[in-house]
Amino acid sequence: MRPLVIVPTYNERDNLPVLAEALLRIPALRLLVVDDQSPDGTGEVADQLAREAPTRVSVLHRTGPRGLGASYVAGMQRALTTDATEICQMDADLSHRPADLERLLAHSATTDADLVIGSRYVPGGTIENWPRRRLLLSNFANRYVRTILDLPVRDCTSGFRCWRRRALAEIPLEQIASDGYAFLVELTWMAARAGHRIAEVPITFVDRREGASKMSTTVMIESALMPWKLARRSRVR
Repeated sequence: MRPLVIVPTYNERDNLPVLAEALLRIPALRLLVVDDQSPDGTGEVADQLAREAPTRVSVLHRTGPRGLGASYVAGMQRALTTDATEICQMDADLSHRPADLERLLAHSATTDADLVIGSRYVPGGTIENWPRRRLLLSNFANRYVRTILDLPVRDCTSGFRCWRRRALAEIPLEQIASDGYAFLVELTWMAARAGHRIAEVPITFVDRREGASKMSTTVMIESALMPWKLARRSRVR
């Protein structure tokens, strides 16, 4: 296995060194930081990490409109130019545990899954430190998406994932229309539509300790509308 993990960043200068130190303990893992013009200097922190471990850490400085989806698309396109056999996604805010990434990689290596999702909503999955309102919203969002799109996935909005290179290369990334957390739903839908085998592994999700959440009203509206747009695309085809 030659795993590579993509970590998009925006104002994560305090969290990124902690995450990178833990990730680099995983044998052979490479880290690609995609910084979205962070005004707090996260990009400079990432550059320093790359100087300290040039064979294992690389940095992509994005320009143009900021967004989670745009960062991931750019990172995935860059990752597909490398020799990585597994391409993973995880957040920079320490909500995704590196120990769980090892479990996702192990599942990918020992099963026929094309996409392994770190799931909060399968048996064994847990969430720590979320207020009740956030728990209810997240549960509702996943039920909402599954109902509209008939997806066989319990945690459609999880950003903690491990792809087989071949499967990700078959996703038409240039056609992705969404950003924010809706991007994760659209990507899951594309994988299911392409017939890729999707598995879920339970994880412990820990609410961020530093920095501010990227959730906003605009993100929530896009997330509510995107499943209907995807359902319409399914009917057209």
